[in-house]
Amino acid sequence: EVQLVESVGGLVQAGGSLRLSCASSGFTFDDYAIGWFRQAPGKEREGVSCISSSDGSTYYADSVKGRFTMSRDNAKNTVYLQMNSLKPEDTAVYFCAATFFPDSSTCSLLFRHDYWGQGTQVTVSS
Repeated sequence: EVQLVESVGGLVQAGGSLRLSCASSGFTFDDYAIGWFRQAPGKEREGVSCISSSDGSTYYADSVKGRFTMSRDNAKNTVYLQMNSLKPEDTAVYFCAATFFPDSSTCSLLFRHDYWGQGTQVTVSS
């Protein structure tokens, strides 16, 4: 059974930090690019960042560039999203998603993602 399981998010004050993780099982993690997405109430889902399958190359949306860092640990089948300098507008449900794209140093938030996690709530208070 394929699973992507995000860690529990939480409530943090503006300016604070939070690290999310996304643990995978049921597929060959190394062959997949992984993306993080978020959706705030009443808004469309937004791509946040992604990481390639082969060399860990990353891409960030302008809204989080310089504040968020994405990484992956293939030995643990897990990706991480380190979120610093959080703002109230970062409040959303965060999802991870996997796309089969092996041996590549690129990723895209526009991929048709094969698997999705269930999401985790992140709330940033002002």
